[in-house]
Amino acid sequence: MPARFVGLVIKESIQFSRDRVMLALILFLYTAEIVMCTIALSFDVRDLALAVVDLDRTPTSRALAERFLTTAEFRSVGQPRSEAEAGRWLVTGRAGLVLVLPRGFAADLAAGRGTRVQLLLDGTNSNTAAIARGYALRVIASYEHATLGPARRATAGVVLPALRVWYNQSLTFSAFMVLSMIAVASMLVGVVQPAASIVREKELGTIEQLLVTPITTLELFLAKTLPAIAMCLLALFPALLIAHAFDVPMRGSVALFVATTAVFLVSAVGLGVLVASITRTLQQALLVAFFGLFPLLFLSGTLVPVESMPRALQAATQLSPLRHYMEVLLGIFLKGVGLPVLWPHVVALGAFGLALFATALAIFRRR
Repeated sequence: MPARFVGLVIKESIQFSRDRVMLALILFLYTAEIVMCTIALSFDVRDLALAVVDLDRTPTSRALAERFLTTAEFRSVGQPRSEAEAGRWLVTGRAGLVLVLPRGFAADLAAGRGTRVQLLLDGTNSNTAAIARGYALRVIASYEHATLGPARRATAGVVLPALRVWYNQSLTFSAFMVLSMIAVASMLVGVVQPAASIVREKELGTIEQLLVTPITTLELFLAKTLPAIAMCLLALFPALLIAHAFDVPMRGSVALFVATTAVFLVSAVGLGVLVASITRTLQQALLVAFFGLFPLLFLSGTLVPVESMPRALQAATQLSPLRHYMEVLLGIFLKGVGLPVLWPHVVALGAFGLALFATALAIFRRR
């Protein structure tokens, strides 16, 4: 059995390497596509997760915090007890913006002295952070104008925000765009390649020839999926060069990046085999594949910010493996975190991969 299976994998790998169109498509998606989309695309943001650290705990400080929540741009996710806890919320993605109101805020404001509030922004998505910064400064200016009486408006500026951006201090949008395009390329190749490979065998009639050989259905299934996963993992390295060219830092582990990508590809490849199992022609396979891909893409946060979606769709994004993979990429590249922080997303990727792979195998065997 091992020799038979190895021979089958070699056969599939040779067949894969002879498909110049597919190889060119993979190279294009992991290089030129990333470059073009990084340069061309941009986003708008609403409903950003806001955490408030109110160290003053006065009606005046609460009034400023509540002013943030009267807009459509922010939603409250709670009140951390300290700046350290707020930092952990930023690391885990629970909050995208933290407002820190210092002790003595109300007293300083009443006395006309300059008082500082701190804004901590998650800069992994630079477009979101830049827009959130503008929204926050506008809210503070509005609060200041409404709080100060006419006689003191000439001294406007007593509320002085101290702004710090974490993880992406320059707020370059290219960092987020490069990572999102790597995720999209992995999804597209993982779904389309095995679907096209299996359906091509159906159209040529060679799938029946393979099934009458001593190989088992499981061996055929694995032989059709392993080369696709291996090729996608190899294609990550030119994508890393593109990321380096756009000054996207790799603060985490490259090994963890490759390993989590392999887990994610199990979901993508399982979806591709599932598509191939229920279609008969290449045209049908491509149409069904893109019919399933578009919801996953739009619910992933790669094309449209999750914060700008309605609440129901924000909850639905948790059903997209691509959403969890994006969180993993942002965490590894820009935040430099590892499994102690990313494990919920890795577990979700593993669960999606196992479910899709098992379903695809069951349907593949039956058909």
